[in-house]
Amino acid sequence: MFKFRWLVILVLFLMAVRPGFADERAKLPGTWKLVSFEREFQETGAKEPLLGKNPNGNIIFTPQVRFMVVITGEGRMPPKTDQDRAILLNSMYAYTGMYRVEGDKFIVKVDVAWNPEWVGTDQERTFKIEGNRLHLFTKWAVSPNWPDKGMGRGVVTFERAK
Repeated sequence: MFKFRWLVILVLFLMAVRPGFADERAKLPGTWKLVSFEREFQETGAKEPLLGKNPNGNIIFTPQVRFMVVITGEGRMPPKTDQDRAILLNSMYAYTGMYRVEGDKFIVKVDVAWNPEWVGTDQERTFKIEGNRLHLFTKWAVSPNWPDKGMGRGVVTFERAK
């Protein structure tokens, strides 16, 4: 009888918790406009707007579980030289793929990316939705755009597009 009671409590708990994840999953589809993009550095806890104070970008989650994101740095200008083109590559992120949601994380199986090293990888992001805001956190890693800055993570905020 004692074991049965714990089983019932566990089932009731799982029923109560599971809809919370489902609600968050249901809120993801749509288009979100970039509000802020910062890099938080593990060693110091400092945050830096590596793409400027006013970067541009959008993230899209379709109901068919397709994900797309493009984020570009502030003040980008048309290139005139090969060096200008290289600088432009380091002032953006862009990738797409199919996504799945697991609890408070979404994972994108990348099939196209600005950085060829990401193609075929799983890009995992922790997310939280508060009202019309979507907050994303990358895993701690060395950025392909700024390897000299050490371990960091992206702290990115979007607002649902109207």
